[in-house]
Amino acid sequence: MQTGDFSGGCQCGAVRFSATRLGRPSICHCRMCQKATGNFFAPLVTVYAEDFQWTRGAPHWFRSSAHIRRGFCSDCGTPLAYEHPQGLEITIGAFDQVGEIEPQVQVNRDCALPWIEALFDKPTVTQSADATTIVSFQHPDHDTLKWPPEVFSHV
Repeated sequence: MQTGDFSGGCQCGAVRFSATRLGRPSICHCRMCQKATGNFFAPLVTVYAEDFQWTRGAPHWFRSSAHIRRGFCSDCGTPLAYEHPQGLEITIGAFDQVGEIEPQVQVNRDCALPWIEALFDKPTVTQSADATTIVSFQHPDHDTLKWPPEVFSHV
């Protein structure tokens, strides 16, 4: 259990949230989570209704099975939430404090991709793009009163 001031949201900033208490951080290897996040697994952390709120906008929901809904930003597509009968989980990558939320358990490990164990043994390649020329339209990792800023609204 982690307590503190946690915030986060989607890539474009249309949907933001805050939490003061987090439950178990995990990664789920099931195929439904892979498809919902467009990734090899879904990193998720439990949040509690009394300690969580959507602070800007709200996710749109897709019912992925009889008992599960997936929340995402309808503007930019960022996967945000996994709602099940026992509660709500938020994608760890959507948090501003992503480095503070380390997964503690793997779920549905039997569904993991066969090469997942060796994934981080692969060679690394330095990014070739000049970071000084990249102009990001991504929401920053902190709350803002207004988004997007005026400079982006004319693009």
